[in-house]
Amino acid sequence: MSNLDLPSGLERFRSKLEPTVKTYIDIQTRFTRKTTLWQSKFAGFPYLPKDFEYPTTPEGDYLHLLAQINFDEAPHLAGFPTTGILQFYIAKDGMYGLAFENPTRQSNFRVLYFPEPDLNEKNLITDFDFLPTLWDYKEIPFYVFPSYVPHRDDCFALSFNLKTAPISDCDYQFEELIGSEIWDVLQANDHALWKEYQEKFVSGHRIGGYPNFAQADFREDLPENEEPYVLLLQIDSDPGELEKVSIEWSDMGVGNFWIKASALKNRDFSEVLYNWDCS
Repeated sequence: MSNLDLPSGLERFRSKLEPTVKTYIDIQTRFTRKTTLWQSKFAGFPYLPKDFEYPTTPEGDYLHLLAQINFDEAPHLAGFPTTGILQFYIAKDGMYGLAFENPTRQSNFRVLYFPEPDLNEKNLITDFDFLPTLWDYKEIPFYVFPSYVPHRDDCFALSFNLKTAPISDCDYQFEELIGSEIWDVLQANDHALWKEYQEKFVSGHRIGGYPNFAQADFREDLPENEEPYVLLLQIDSDPGELEKVSIEWSDMGVGNFWIKASALKNRDFSEVLYNWDCS
């Protein structure tokens, strides 16, 4: 018997959905002010050795930590690091650091990897008073509720679990692999099954697996001979801590970072593709 827990209304498509199932790392958030410098987090302050220059834009403006993944804290996912710290930084601008014309150009965003972190705080940057407070800006994918006064140390601590899911409905190969008939079922009864499928298999923060898009899958327009991209990190819009801080990519969008399998194998994060969209 299959382990794929499908909504009952999609049972007729089981034979097509099951072969697409992939394992991924599910990410859950917890709003806090207490994390170590090397702990996995969204926002907050990063792990950085004292001799490492803090990342900036070409104009010299400081980038802000969007996400930090400590793979020592996460379950192992085939192809991904088993150790080390991976960081994602973005600029405080209206595009959240993305250049649509060249989404791999790391000028207003940056991806850093530290394969062997030094956990001795004496060797790390511990004073970040030089950084402007992240929460002072509106041009970030976080929303601060008007009634809440944020603290500089506010961030989202992360926890991880391995999960599996079939292909997402917004993946460009969905109709090719599953067929067009499924759309009539997903869209019936005010999209009831579509909403259930989204919540169960598509939405949320993750490493690996299938993506979520608010609009179209950009990979459909890539040349057929180009090496496919692997989902490196997805950060979805998330209510976060209600009445305090939520994660919002503009109008309930989603942000994701992509890497080619060969680059991931070589732990080369210099040409990561960054994408976000909203409804």
